[in-house]
Amino acid sequence: MSDELWSLVEPLLPKPGPKKAEGRPRVPDRQALSGILFVLHTGIQWECLPQELGFGSGTTCWGRLAAWNEAGVWDQLHVLLPEKLRSKNRLDWERAVIDSSHVRAARRGPKAVPARSTAHGRAASTVSSSTDRASRSRCRRPAATAGDVTQLQPLVDKIPAVAG
Repeated sequence: MSDELWSLVEPLLPKPGPKKAEGRPRVPDRQALSGILFVLHTGIQWECLPQELGFGSGTTCWGRLAAWNEAGVWDQLHVLLPEKLRSKNRLDWERAVIDSSHVRAARRGPKAVPARSTAHGRAASTVSSSTDRASRSRCRRPAATAGDVTQLQPLVDKIPAVAG
C-alpha cells in the first residue's frame, strides 16, 4: 500500500481501546489493512492468509475489517477516494458498475411479469438453433429479474455527486 493511500486511510481508523488481556502485541493497522486488501484481491480464505507476509493472522485481519466496517470507515472511504480521484482528474467512469443484486429493496417494486406456463408445451429455450436466430432472442431473462431494469434510473439518480 502506498504512503499516499495510507495517509488518506489512517485518519479514518478508530483508535484502538485499551488491551483487554496480556498476549501478543497488536498488529499495526497498516499491516492489517494490507492483509485485508490481500485477501480481498486474491480471494483466498481468511484462515489461509500466510503468516510469512507479516499482515497478522486471517482472524486478526477479518476482525479489523468488521470493526472498521462498524465504525463507518468504508463508507467514509467511498466518499473520500472518488473526491481525491476527481480532483486529480483520475476518476474513470468507464469502469463503474451497478449491480442491483447488492441493493436492498426497501419497498416492493413493480410486479414481475408472471412466468410463462410450461404445462401446455415445452419450456422456453435458453439456446437457439440456427433456424430460429432471426425470429427469437438467444436467451430469455427469468421473470424474477424483469423488474430490475425498471429500478436502474432511480438508483442512478440517488448516487450522490462526487465533489472535487
